[in-house]
Amino acid sequence: MSHDQFAVLSNQAVAAAGVVYFLAVLAHLWQWALLRRAVPVAATAPALVGAGAPAHEQAAPDEVAIGAAEDAADRADMFGRIGVALTVVAVALHAVADVSRGLAADPARVPWGNMYEFTMTATLMVGIAYLVLYKRLGLDWLAPVVTSFILVTLMVDVLLLYSPVVPLRDALDSYWLVIHVVAAIIATGAFTIGGMASVLYLVLEWRQRRGPLTPGSYLARLPGLDALDRIAYRTQAFAFPVWTFAALIAGPIWAQHAWGSYWNWDPKEVWAFITWVVYAAYLHARATAGWKGRAAAIVALVGLATLWFNFVGINFFFGSGSMHSYAQ
Repeated sequence: MSHDQFAVLSNQAVAAAGVVYFLAVLAHLWQWALLRRAVPVAATAPALVGAGAPAHEQAAPDEVAIGAAEDAADRADMFGRIGVALTVVAVALHAVADVSRGLAADPARVPWGNMYEFTMTATLMVGIAYLVLYKRLGLDWLAPVVTSFILVTLMVDVLLLYSPVVPLRDALDSYWLVIHVVAAIIATGAFTIGGMASVLYLVLEWRQRRGPLTPGSYLARLPGLDALDRIAYRTQAFAFPVWTFAALIAGPIWAQHAWGSYWNWDPKEVWAFITWVVYAAYLHARATAGWKGRAAAIVALVGLATLWFNFVGINFFFGSGSMHSYAQ
């Protein structure tokens, strides 16, 4: 295939991935809608037949309600499996789009030379991280959040950040680009999964303070505050050393190769360090002061906000004032 054909394939694959992600979102939303109906209502079910009705018609209200609930639960399980299968297909198409984008350049290169490509790769990593951790951490409850996040981010990426395929600039033409950006993308994916758990923790905690949860609702089927807090901590504890390597080791080494200085106080460098400080404070507070729950979730989300501002905001607010302006 020619480079132009790979470029077309990349565009088609990312469009197809968006469609399949959308179908996965619908499948998971329908799954959770059915789960609301899967809550037995035997205690409040009205009498269906009179005492003088034929014996074969005297079905207890409890049995009718439970039978309907079991049927809804079975269908919900089916749609859940369909949603996961669609997510696997979408991530595969997403990967094809990402790899093809790199092969479309002349000469072929890694597919993260600008914001469009980095966003495509970062969202791919979020999807891969979710699928890898799906069984290990029991993340079925996170499915509609992850698929919706990837779908919306890809739509914004294609509509607002798309740029034609071009060769790498001289500053980017280094093997340190692969090392630095791969580590940053892995950390971004893990931090994002952890941030989703932290958001859900805060929402669930706020809702529980307002009164009992509605049986069968999405929040009622989350794994609980302790589990959400634990998942957020584990994913962010994994991401932190990877981000440390990406931002404070590989990044400065690459800067030395590209610009002759390990640290240039560039806005992206400064915000990468701010992100590191916030997450370091988060992990330190948990390890020494025993911070858990609401306070820890808020600090984690501050860290996630600095991470994504560094990725997107710097380019829009500082523009050509950043030495990383070529990444727009």
